Amino acid sequence: MTPTQSVAEFAARARAWLADNMPPVDPMSPPAAPRDQERSWQRARELQKRLYEGGFAGICFPREYGGQGLPYEYQRAFDEESRCYEMPLILNTPTFTICCATLLDTAGEEQKKTHIGAALRGEEVLVQLLSEPSGGSDLAGVLTRAERRGDRWVIDGAKTWSTSAFAADYGLCLARTAWDVPKHEGLTMFLVPIDHPGITLRRITQVNGSSEFCEEFLDGVDVGEDAVVGEVNHGWAVASRQLYHERRAVGMGSEFASGGGSEGGHTTPVDYAELARQAGRADSDWVRETAGRALVHRAVAEQLIEHVYRSVSDGTLPPAGGTLIRLFHAETVMCEMDTALAIAGAAGVVGQPGEGLQAGLRYLARQSVAIGGGTTEMARNVIGERVLNFPREYAADRGVPFNQVRHGQAR
Repeated sequence: MTPTQSVAEFAARARAWLADNMPPVDPMSPPAAPRDQERSWQRARELQKRLYEGGFAGICFPREYGGQGLPYEYQRAFDEESRCYEMPLILNTPTFTICCATLLDTAGEEQKKTHIGAALRGEEVLVQLLSEPSGGSDLAGVLTRAERRGDRWVIDGAKTWSTSAFAADYGLCLARTAWDVPKHEGLTMFLVPIDHPGITLRRITQVNGSSEFCEEFLDGVDVGEDAVVGEVNHGWAVASRQLYHERRAVGMGSEFASGGGSEGGHTTPVDYAELARQAGRADSDWVRETAGRALVHRAVAEQLIEHVYRSVSDGTLPPAGGTLIRLFHAETVMCEMDTALAIAGAAGVVGQPGEGLQAGLRYLARQSVAIGGGTTEMARNVIGERVLNFPREYAADRGVPFNQVRHGQAR
């Protein structure tokens, strides 16, 4: 579809609409929207509804599913205009950039119209139900099972580390539907309602006090054929596409994000000048050099997003090239958190509220960026094998029927 407005005209329209309809905020210190609090999600739904009614929801999603059907340049223009306004940023991940993007690529027409449309209207939050207590990084080794019973599917198993599942309406759940074929060939993706009576959901408290992540126990969760995303026993194709979108989302490189900027609180970028001042080290050459190195990482990460997006779009890089964004994002965040704590020193542990103590709290959760979207080690494997065309890593269970693979046993 050819846009009826230029990017500049669209940006001007967005600028006027935002001023009349969205609450202004200080982009350098936006109000916190803690992901482990229900009020944050309710507020995000309300703001998303405003975007939809104003014609600015799902800028890069097709119009037939509730979006605007516009190129990425329009989303970037809107992001720039919206930085000084409160936006439903917590809906970006995983609802829009991962789950809805995956449905767009793999789901049936009715599923797309129903769930992408509902999410864009602020009526649904979608999450991933992928990781399992025994799975580690081996996503294809899931033990959650789904058995066909008449015209229904019954799912039993457990999932964990599900981001924001307590606030969600539906989850993309990967389950095993065939056991006598290699592990990648016997999987099916289901879209399951989180409030199903067969799902018991528990919050997980992290070391930094957050309880955003959840674990779920599925006991006789029955769903119909309309819950299958993609094809039966071809769920790995859906999961692979989901991982592709997740790696781009974690690296902040998805065109499906609704608005830009930080979510406030611990997501606000480190202010190294203020941190150094509070720590009494503003005149330190070492602090300036160390902070400068972290800021260079931040600048390169921002530029890499555009470069990789363009390179994947024009075919210079394969789709797996998006993993470069995810990997460098993790390296950047780790560098920034390490730098902030090094500058804060003891104030990051026992200091008064401020940049110093915030540096310590950020540090407690720094490792999460090396895990989300697949571990950093997995990201390096993907880049090596699918971007650089190195030989595949050896896997003892490759080609072996899953019911013959040993689990939890010494090799």
